Amino acid sequence: MANTIICGMDAHDNTLSNRIGVNRGTPETKAVKNTQDGRQKLFNYLRALAEKHEGARIIVAYEASPIGFGIYDECVGVGIECHILAPTKMPKAAKDRKRKYDERDAQRIFEMVRAHVLAGNELPDIWIPDQQARDDRELVRSRLDAGKKLTALKTQVQMLLKRNKAVKPKDVGDSWTKTHRRWLEQVELQPGARIALSSLLRQIVSLEQESRILDKEIEVLSETERYQLPAEALVVQIKGVGLLTAMVYLTEIGDMRRFNNRKEIGSYLGLVPSSNESGEGSERKGHITREGPARVRMVLCQATWVRVAHDEEEAGVYQRIVKKNPKHKKIAIVASMRRLGVLMWHLAKDAQVKAGVYKDEYSKVARFQTA
Repeated sequence: MANTIICGMDAHDNTLSNRIGVNRGTPETKAVKNTQDGRQKLFNYLRALAEKHEGARIIVAYEASPIGFGIYDECVGVGIECHILAPTKMPKAAKDRKRKYDERDAQRIFEMVRAHVLAGNELPDIWIPDQQARDDRELVRSRLDAGKKLTALKTQVQMLLKRNKAVKPKDVGDSWTKTHRRWLEQVELQPGARIALSSLLRQIVSLEQESRILDKEIEVLSETERYQLPAEALVVQIKGVGLLTAMVYLTEIGDMRRFNNRKEIGSYLGLVPSSNESGEGSERKGHITREGPARVRMVLCQATWVRVAHDEEEAGVYQRIVKKNPKHKKIAIVASMRRLGVLMWHLAKDAQVKAGVYKDEYSKVARFQTA
């Protein structure tokens, strides 16, 4: 068997803790700073070790995290094989979740890669989006973040009014209408509360303006070759799905061809029940796994409530499930979310194939959550 240099990496903002070994040999620990010089030092060490072992293959692996794909890009750039692993698919003992050590985590990754090399065990690789997909995500995620901040600010306004016993008159109507905003600007409060409320209102106006700017940019993005047909299919053919929901779905999932059936996409979205099996006992279903992109689940939830309210067919399905579980209405909404996620996958996949936007051959192993 050819020699293989294995590097299990526990990556952090400032440090990279590595367990490095050759084939079945005892691994050694090598920590470097997570800087360009530190990473280059690690790559030089791995290449020197490979030359020492007659041009051995080098494999680096680390868990997906907020640090992104930079280390992966640098590894590929210098000709080193690299894998980014899905944390939700990494087996962990209960004690390991409470006691986290960099070297132990690096050793766990090292052992998984060694089992892959020596025994052929499957690695839980994530899908690596191309540079365009990563950049597109930045825009769409910024819009989602603006929406979250806007919701938080409006909640702060409500709490401020509540603390100061300012009750909205009945003739004002619904919250955040023009009439309601005029009332907020005139409501009598103590000086400090008045200044705080005015500050919150200015922030809300600013964020609303920023959201409109981002909406226009997302609309421009949706008209590009990669997204035009898939976005149009989702928005036009599915009631309750707006452009933002469609673009979140398309940018977060990327190439729809990486899923073979509805079970795989449902599992990826984290909308399938967890399973509990013990000995000879029957299988027990638990809460949904919540694996995969939380952003997609969020927009699916919002779109599903719109569909339940305005789509007779979907409302009928929802009510039938509620009738079976009157005390657990969340089960019905999750089932409807899963139905919507699968429907969007079918339509988006057909549109992507028709448009030919993903021409590269897809690696079947990388079907797990993206970073």
